[in-house]
Amino acid sequence: MTAGDQDGRLTGRPEVLDGPFNTRQLLRLDEALRLADRGTGLTFSIYVGDLDEPVRGHAEKLHGQLADPDRSVLVAVSPNQRMLEVITGSEARKRIPDRAAKLAALSMAAAFGGGDLAGGLVAGLAQLTDQAGKATT
Repeated sequence: MTAGDQDGRLTGRPEVLDGPFNTRQLLRLDEALRLADRGTGLTFSIYVGDLDEPVRGHAEKLHGQLADPDRSVLVAVSPNQRMLEVITGSEARKRIPDRAAKLAALSMAAAFGGGDLAGGLVAGLAQLTDQAGKATT
């Protein structure tokens, strides 16, 4: 998809470049997601954008739309609303209990408060990955 200008004309730039991350940050996030997926056997996803009320319900709905929700972890962040939700599927929750997800969320929120959205997400993914441990066969 490409973004449009004020008059709706296509600018030829991908929409992702108009988001909150620069190219370097996107590469860091992509690598963190890849390492989390490969290292744990779970699927990690990030959503950044506004969340409808109730925020938790909207995040759960987004999580339910993932390819394999039971084995997935979604980190949903709405910077404008100052909201953060970590949603774990039933299988993922066995390896990442709610307490561990809350600790990762607190760590991410601290980084966000310091203005580091990408860094907070990368650090949070690392914490969640460490908690989940190695992929089981």
